[in-house]
Amino acid sequence: MNAPNKSGWKPQMEVAEDGLHNGPQTVTGNRALMLEEPLLFEIGHAEVTGVDLPEIDPAAPTRLGGLERSEPIGLVGLTEPETVRHYTRLSRQNYAIDLGLFPLGSCTMKHNPRLNEKMARLPGFADIHPLAPQNSVQGALEVIHQLGHWLCTLTGMPSVAMSPKAGAHGELCGILAIRAAHEARGDAREVVLVPESAHGTNPATAAFANYRVEDIPATPEGRVDVAKLKERLGPDVAAVMITNPNTCGLFEKDFREIADAVHEAGGYVYCDGANFNAIVGRVRPGDLGVDAMHINLHKTFSTPHGGGGPGSGPVVFSEALAPFAPLPFVRKNEDGVFELVEEEAREETRGQTFGRMTAFHGQMGMFTRALTYMLSHGADGLKQVAEDAVLNANYVLRSLEDLLHAPFAGSGPCMHEALFGDKGFGGDLSTLDLAKALIDEGYHPMTVYFPLVVHGAMLVEPTETESKASLDEFIAAFRNVAERALAGDETMKQAPYYAPRRRLDETQAARKPKLAWEEDAAPGGEPTRHEKGDR
Repeated sequence: MNAPNKSGWKPQMEVAEDGLHNGPQTVTGNRALMLEEPLLFEIGHAEVTGVDLPEIDPAAPTRLGGLERSEPIGLVGLTEPETVRHYTRLSRQNYAIDLGLFPLGSCTMKHNPRLNEKMARLPGFADIHPLAPQNSVQGALEVIHQLGHWLCTLTGMPSVAMSPKAGAHGELCGILAIRAAHEARGDAREVVLVPESAHGTNPATAAFANYRVEDIPATPEGRVDVAKLKERLGPDVAAVMITNPNTCGLFEKDFREIADAVHEAGGYVYCDGANFNAIVGRVRPGDLGVDAMHINLHKTFSTPHGGGGPGSGPVVFSEALAPFAPLPFVRKNEDGVFELVEEEAREETRGQTFGRMTAFHGQMGMFTRALTYMLSHGADGLKQVAEDAVLNANYVLRSLEDLLHAPFAGSGPCMHEALFGDKGFGGDLSTLDLAKALIDEGYHPMTVYFPLVVHGAMLVEPTETESKASLDEFIAAFRNVAERALAGDETMKQAPYYAPRRRLDETQAARKPKLAWEEDAAPGGEPTRHEKGDR
């Protein structure tokens, strides 16, 4: 087992209502397989190393140009078993989609099929280099080209940029294309309209592109107020960024009317495609008048959601914006050879492109996984993905609307996610308290406090891969903690009780995080943590 934590910190042994301890103190600080894990600095020492390295000749020339290290770097040395055990033990304290239902609304934590992982690990994809000669990576270029083709087919859009690395990066790509299109016709517009029900990254993206952001309110039913939007349109409005389905979990039924009005006013329509999982195979955004839309491959096409390096957020474009899309892009020539079109071919291929989003094309592992997902599902399977995702979300909504405040339950079927609020909670309990209590039930909490149009929002997205049995188990746990919150159960203020770590001061953790190792000398000279228990 682990050595005792040198800081002296041990998990608190809670006292139950009947006065009995949940268990005795342990010498190690561990509770069976809930292991108390020290920091790396508490395991190893800077004076040792876990590998054999040759002695360095002080007279040997270097290529550091005067930048040689002047003092020891201070990193600890660990053996291979110590290193592997440390990170394995830490990983067991994380919640993961492979452990259970991950209800994180508006982020679509989907199951990642192992077939996708197998394909992504093929040497021709996993070991590819961005500067490899194009004639040696024809298979990879074909994967990118084919994936782009199916993204265009599914969205009803004629052009796609595959290089953006993530959803927010894709948003920026679309907005930069919109800016380039306006500039090309000498139209200097300054405003981007963002509905209240849009994704939170939308206003940040517009502001980053130097636009002034103005809000468009939502109607009582949770959709864009079309009348207010039309009233604000004018010669200074460059675009509207609208999420469909929106973050209230509702399909924007007036989207076509909105798009027509924006186009008539000389603007463009940017659609946040993060929630495409709810409509893939059922609705083509291009048919709704969309000019640009990013697609989160992790949300709709099951690529990993972070943690493994760059993601991927391809952007599809309408005919009006296609000439301004970024480089590079893949083209298939008359001989059937795939070409990666770079900067030098800009004028003859894309005309007024705004340039590049990244140094290289994109993330090959994500492309391979997404195309594998598409091909294994087929057209009928992708359609069923959307249908099952919507069915599961509605099952959650209808199973809880009798207990929790569901402000838009009467606005028609929800799409991929169900939205609840904290109305009626007893005492001074909050959504945060309910979320922490849900951790004790063995679930990662849903998205909380977003969207802002609902007080104490709780946004639940079950995705299509959850069975009725897993949904029933989650709903039972959710009902339990909701009933406690409505009854004013003050014990929820201290939740979670059973997690590896208790509740933090989240304000201090966000504003004053302690990211550096510090140590003091204990009376016997033994190094200790700088602040005991501050972990």
